[in-house]
Amino acid sequence: MSRRNRTLGLLGGGQLGRMFTSAARTMGFDVWVLDPDPDAPAAHFATRHLCAAFDDATALKLLADSCRAVTTEFENVPAETLSALASQVIVRPGARAVSIAQDRILEKSFLRNEGFPVGTFALIPNRESCVNALAQIKFPALIKTARFGYDGKGQVRVESAEEVQEILSHNSDLLPCILEEIVPLRLEISVILARTSAGEISHWPVAENRHHQGILDITIAPARIRDELAARARKMASEIAERLEYVGVMAVEFFVTGIDQILVNEIAPRPHNSGHYTLDACITSQFEQQVRVLCDLPLGSTEQLRPAAMINLLGDLWQEGTPPWTLVFQEPEAKLHLYGKEKPRPGRKMGHITVLGPSANEALERALRLKNALTTTASCSVAV
Repeated sequence: MSRRNRTLGLLGGGQLGRMFTSAARTMGFDVWVLDPDPDAPAAHFATRHLCAAFDDATALKLLADSCRAVTTEFENVPAETLSALASQVIVRPGARAVSIAQDRILEKSFLRNEGFPVGTFALIPNRESCVNALAQIKFPALIKTARFGYDGKGQVRVESAEEVQEILSHNSDLLPCILEEIVPLRLEISVILARTSAGEISHWPVAENRHHQGILDITIAPARIRDELAARARKMASEIAERLEYVGVMAVEFFVTGIDQILVNEIAPRPHNSGHYTLDACITSQFEQQVRVLCDLPLGSTEQLRPAAMINLLGDLWQEGTPPWTLVFQEPEAKLHLYGKEKPRPGRKMGHITVLGPSANEALERALRLKNALTTTASCSVAV
């Protein structure tokens, strides 16, 4: 295999890119990472780090000339960059799918226009459209910025029309946005799938998710839901991928309301936080599958070998230095994954722990005990 045929390009060097890079290197590929952050976590494992902006013409030409194919680890890479690269090298996922998923206005409009069930929302592209939007929504609701909203960022809960007008009049940076009714949800689930250039689709078991302050806190897999609901969610996620003509690994997040009614919440055109359990609990991880799709290799089995619960590790745990990882190592079915980030901040994802068990409930109980032990130890250290 020539050097170009064994070299993959990656746009973005965060923790998702780090795990992709690790999988690709293990499979015998070189990885060139393009990211403007000199301390990008993926750069630690990369063959080469191009420390440049995502629209840097010189860096993009290097990727196009040197790589067999290029992918992205997050959805906020400019769609123009993907389009420019696609004229010279294989790019998966494509610019159209990413451009829709990176803009809530485009994403919600796409889902509604294609007939997928979504919560009630109204578009507010500018301040002048606010009055018309308010007439369509019942409160309480959420203001969600069209771009760059993740982990609870770019969202504001509002209780009245007057509050919306007040907030938008003083925060023009929230525009354009959508105004979305708060759903009386019973559960949140996610489907992660991979779709090849030939249209073949594979799914991992549906995951059950719990959030805290807008950030994913715990994932339980498989989700503790009826088989019929899981099948319906997988079918809908597949249909979304097909309508997008998507090629790559993709996550679809759903709200479960009432008696197993589902609403599409968001699309993530990449591997997803709720799929990290696949690293330890499945035959093929979402990151290995991303490599396989990118290189037109046969899809790996997504069979789950062991129930699992994953807990996110946020920077809050580092208040008094490095957390006591011996607590994790004392649990024989726990796996620690740290992302190599130098600066822990409250709310910043620094790593995750996956805990396996004989059942989803037992895995969850073990994960919660471990999480509580780590949190209590950190709190005691602060108190001392």
